[in-house]
Amino acid sequence: MKPELLDNADEMYLVQCCREHNPAAQRALYNRHVDSMMLLCLRYIPNQEDAKEALMDGFLGFFKHIGGFTWQGQGSVRAWLSKIVVNQCLAQLRKRQPFFVQRREGEQPEPADPDDDVLGHLTAREIIAMVQRLPAGYRAVFNLYVFEGMAHREIGTLLDISESTSKSQLHRARAMLKDQLLKEAKIKY
Repeated sequence: MKPELLDNADEMYLVQCCREHNPAAQRALYNRHVDSMMLLCLRYIPNQEDAKEALMDGFLGFFKHIGGFTWQGQGSVRAWLSKIVVNQCLAQLRKRQPFFVQRREGEQPEPADPDDDVLGHLTAREIIAMVQRLPAGYRAVFNLYVFEGMAHREIGTLLDISESTSKSQLHRARAMLKDQLLKEAKIKY
């Protein structure tokens, strides 16, 4: 099949071609998902160059392990690729620095404020810009909880932290986001 025809091929067919190491199929899948995966990387890694590195490493891992992919219907490629890319972002963050603020001995996690809906009034672009300014650990937990829909137990296992540390990091991330919002609101008005 001609490379330009692969751009319109269904994903199941592209995956089959990628398993046969077809570069045109790999390019077609890459082109189909690169923009959304770059936005995903930027949620975790605000630096463009570092985010691009994680993106490329994620796609390399995707194509390297495509034999282990199981087609589960439309959207399954994106879901599997997202998981690989998120894991690559987290691995890159771990390599660069320890990124969690640990609780002090005896410190209890602060409970979430159930009436706190400050973020509900922002656009997605504003939220992402604010999330990018969070410290790496807060940003990772916030992204995994809010955008990936993971439970604190899953986050703890993935990041090798306790469930209570995950809750604490999320609470602190939300508090920092709220402070950022209030500061920006004061500047605008």
